[in-house]
Amino acid sequence: MTAPSPVHGSGAAGATLAAPKVPPWRNPRVRAIAYQIVALFVVLLVAGLLVRNTLQNLEERRIRTGFAFVGQEAGFEVAESLIEFSAADSYGRAFVVGILNTLKVAVVGIVLATIVGFLVGIGRLSRNWIVSRLSTIYVEAIRNVPLLLQLFLWYSILTGILPDTQSVKDSPLLPGVYLSKSGLQMAIPIAHPIQPWVMLAAALGAVAAWFWGRRADRVQAATGNRPPVLLPALGFVVLPAVAVWLIGGAPYGWDVPRWRIFNFGGGVQLSPEYLALLVGLTVYTASFIAEIVRAGILAVAKGQSEAAGALGLTRGQALRLVIVPQSLRVAIPPLSSQYLNLTKNSSLAVAIGYPDLVSVANTTLNQTGQAIECVAIMMAVYLTISLSIAAFMNWYNTRMMLKER
Repeated sequence: MTAPSPVHGSGAAGATLAAPKVPPWRNPRVRAIAYQIVALFVVLLVAGLLVRNTLQNLEERRIRTGFAFVGQEAGFEVAESLIEFSAADSYGRAFVVGILNTLKVAVVGIVLATIVGFLVGIGRLSRNWIVSRLSTIYVEAIRNVPLLLQLFLWYSILTGILPDTQSVKDSPLLPGVYLSKSGLQMAIPIAHPIQPWVMLAAALGAVAAWFWGRRADRVQAATGNRPPVLLPALGFVVLPAVAVWLIGGAPYGWDVPRWRIFNFGGGVQLSPEYLALLVGLTVYTASFIAEIVRAGILAVAKGQSEAAGALGLTRGQALRLVIVPQSLRVAIPPLSSQYLNLTKNSSLAVAIGYPDLVSVANTTLNQTGQAIECVAIMMAVYLTISLSIAAFMNWYNTRMMLKER
C-alpha cells in the first residue's frame, strides 16, 4: 500500500494552514484593554465614594459648598499688590493678587537662579583654584540646608541687621537706591505715553537681533567665518528704541524716593518679605542648577574641546559655541524640574509673611470656612503654572535635540 499523499490546497503553491483561534482571555491585547477598563472602574468607584462621603460630612456639619463666595467682599487688606486692591474688593480679586505675587517671585527667581547657577556651575570647572573651591563651598553648603531655614535667615538679615529706614535717608546705597529694614527703594522713570512705544521698538529690535544671530550661524556653518553678532544685536535693540524716544520728544525724568516724615515716598519699593523670599529661592535653586550645568558640561566628550582648540577657538569661544550648546541637551530636563521646584517652593512665603497665593487662600479659608474650594483653587493654579513651565521646557528641549538625517 502506498502512503497517503499530503493534502494540498487550491493554488499553485498551496495554501498555508489557518492559525488556530486564540481565546479572547489569552489575547495579550484584549487582556491589556480589559485590565485598563477594570483599573479605570476601580479609580472612578473610589473617587465616587470619596466625593459621596465628603458631601455627606459637609451636609452633617452644615458647611456650605460652592464657589459663590468668590464674588463676596473680602474684608481684608493685602500688604503688597501689582494691581489696585482694597478690603472692599472681592475674594476673587484677592486670589488674583495672590497669583500675581506668586508669579512675580517665580518668574524673577527663575531668571536669577539660572544666571547664578550657570556662573557657579562653570566656576566649579574653572582652572582657577580659588574660584573652583568657592563655587564648591557654595554648592555644598547651600543645597544641604533646608530652604525654610534659609528663608528665615535672609528675613532676619533684612529686618534685623540692616539699618533703620530713617538712618539711611541721607546715605543711599547707590544714587536713588536705599536699602533698609523697610526693604529696597529705587528710582524709576516717570511714566510717559511714549514709553510703551519705546518698549515695542526694543522688542522688535530684539527679534531682528535674533534673526541676525541665526544668519550668523548659517554663514559660519557655510564658510567657517562668523560675522560679528554682539554689536549689531545691540544696535538692533538700542537704536530703534532711542529713535522712538527722540521722536516722542525725548522725555526724561526719574521718580526718585524721597523721605516723607516717617518713610520714603516715590519710586518703587520692594518689601523685605519679597526680597527675602526672592534671594532665598534664587540662592537655593542656583546651587542645584550649578550641579546640573557642571554635569552637562562634563557629559560633553573631551574631543569636542580639543577640536574647538584645533580650529583656533579661544576657551571662551569654545565654551560658548561648542560646549554649552551640547551640554544643554543633557541639562534641560533636570533644569525643568528645578524651575518647577522653585515655583512650588514659593508657597513657603507664608512663613515670612509675603502675601502670595497660599497666604491669601489661608486668610480666605479662615474667614469663609470653605477649605475644599480654597485648596482646590491653589491646586489648580499651581498645576496650571507647572504644566505651562513643563510645556515650554519640553518645546525648548525638542528644539535643542540632535536632528537625525
